[in-house]
Amino acid sequence: MNTAYQALCARLLAAGVPDARFDAAQLYRFVTGRDPRLDDGPTAAEAARLQTLAARRAAREPLQYLLGEWDFLDFTLKVGPGVLCPRADSEVVCEAAIELLQDQEAPVVLDLCAGTGCLGIGIARSCPGAKVTCVEKSPAAWPYLTANTAGTGVEAVLADISDYQNTLAPDSVDLIVCNPPYLTAGEMENLMPETAREPALALDGGADGLDFYRLLTTGWAAPLRSGGWLVLEIGYAQAEAVLALGRAAGWQNAVCRKDHGGNDRVILLQKP
Repeated sequence: MNTAYQALCARLLAAGVPDARFDAAQLYRFVTGRDPRLDDGPTAAEAARLQTLAARRAAREPLQYLLGEWDFLDFTLKVGPGVLCPRADSEVVCEAAIELLQDQEAPVVLDLCAGTGCLGIGIARSCPGAKVTCVEKSPAAWPYLTANTAGTGVEAVLADISDYQNTLAPDSVDLIVCNPPYLTAGEMENLMPETAREPALALDGGADGLDFYRLLTTGWAAPLRSGGWLVLEIGYAQAEAVLALGRAAGWQNAVCRKDHGGNDRVILLQKP
């Protein structure tokens, strides 16, 4: 019986860690390279390292940060303090964008507020002819974005989306995808302990959570070609408000799609 693994599970459960047994197994495999259910136990050196990581996870440091990488769709991304952890919900956003690009040979794509680059890289992997640029303004997130885009053909740009559109030619982009900060002020005050360790810059959407949607729907139409798409990740309760912003700004064919958990997650807006 692997008593070290059982102790690790118990410690994380006592700390209130969600999915504690899953996290314990991930940490055990990370340190030892072995399946805890089949292993006799860690070596002394492995046990010491496990204790260190267990303490950090019990303090609610995100598992993704401890592992230093996380899977998204069919690839793995470098992650760590200073960058938003990729989430399974965002895979639906990426898939929606890929679907819209299927009939285009060499589409020009922008991934705004790119973070790890998960959306842009996912699009590039599924649309080999696409010219994808990931835009991120955070110096803390930048090392992860550049590491993840290296060798992928995706360009990384350090810039602020509040004015980066002014550097782009009109009617030069086929699709813009963005997972912007969208938490409300109230939500920012009541974050899960793990989320509170992630950068506020990637989470805080202003008082009502809609600041970036106002910017994107009113300020980012010009670079898009006629018929081009704006694909936005949203919070589960924001569909009605973001759709209204899109329609008010003149976007067409505004629709919402749900994630695998049945929550509203993606808004699609088409430029006339």
